[in-house]
Amino acid sequence: MDEILYARESSIGVDEFIDVLRQSGLGERRPLADTDRMARMIANTNLIVTARKAGKLVGVSRALTDFAYCCYLSDLAVDREYQGHGIGKRLIAETRRLAGPESMCLLLSAPDSIGFYKTIGMPQPDNAFLYKRER
Repeated sequence: MDEILYARESSIGVDEFIDVLRQSGLGERRPLADTDRMARMIANTNLIVTARKAGKLVGVSRALTDFAYCCYLSDLAVDREYQGHGIGKRLIAETRRLAGPESMCLLLSAPDSIGFYKTIGMPQPDNAFLYKRER
């Protein structure tokens, strides 16, 4: 596979964000048709890590963190064409590195992605609680 460039970016375009979510399969669980809401999701994120091939966004990690204690990795998406090459694992590693060693990293998995997280050895807690969004 040609070189994938990983970087922390302060923001990304809403169209490319929507596209990578759609191409990854995660788009089925996100409000892609509501571009205003998608733009707010990007604007209010304080840690975005990207994977790009020749400038094209092929993977993204979108997280909220205080860089001192906690990090919620809200979106991890890799275009299906590029899955299976370690991009998701690297995006998680970069997110954790940038959040800092004092921060825990939490994510909620889509049902069909649980196997991926188990495969890469990500610990699975049994002490989490969740209020689901109303819409």
